[in-house]
Amino acid sequence: MSDTVSLTESYTEMTEILLPNDTNNLGRALGGAVLHWMDICGAIAGMRFSSRQVVTASMDHVDFISPIEMGEVVVVEGYVFNTGRTSLDVNVDVRAENPKTGEERRTTTSYFTFVALDDDGRPTDVPDLVCPTERETELRETALEGRREQLRNVIDRYER
Repeated sequence: MSDTVSLTESYTEMTEILLPNDTNNLGRALGGAVLHWMDICGAIAGMRFSSRQVVTASMDHVDFISPIEMGEVVVVEGYVFNTGRTSLDVNVDVRAENPKTGEERRTTTSYFTFVALDDDGRPTDVPDLVCPTERETELRETALEGRREQLRNVIDRYER
C-alpha cells in the first residue's frame, strides 16, 4: 500500500438505466435504489483509494432534488475527498440523463464515510490523500464546503 494516493485514483463512475423494478408507482426512481447505487459507488471509490475492503460507517443527509424518470440513465460519481487514520470520506453525486436528448440534471449529492478493513476484518490505516493538480484541489475543496453547507442546513432545519 502506498503512503499517499491522489483523489483521481479513487474516482468512480457507475451508470444504470432506471427500469421498472427500481421505480415507484409514478415511474420514478425509488429512493432506496438510488441510495443503494450511491453506497456501492462510494465503496468502490474507497476500495480503489485504500486497496482494502471498506465498510460503510455513515452517510450524511440526502435530499432528492430532482426525480429520475423510468428509462433515464443514472450516473453516479464518487471520489475520496478526505481521510482519517482508518476512515475515508467520499463525495457521491447522482445525475439523471435523458438518453434521447443527452440533457442532464443533478438529482442528489451526499457524503459517505467508510472504514478500511485489514484481512482479519479490523480497521486499518489508509493512505494520505494528495491533490497534485489544481482540478483535484478544486474537487476536494468543493466537497469539503458542500459537506459543511449540507450540515449547516440540517442543523438549521432542526433549530427551527
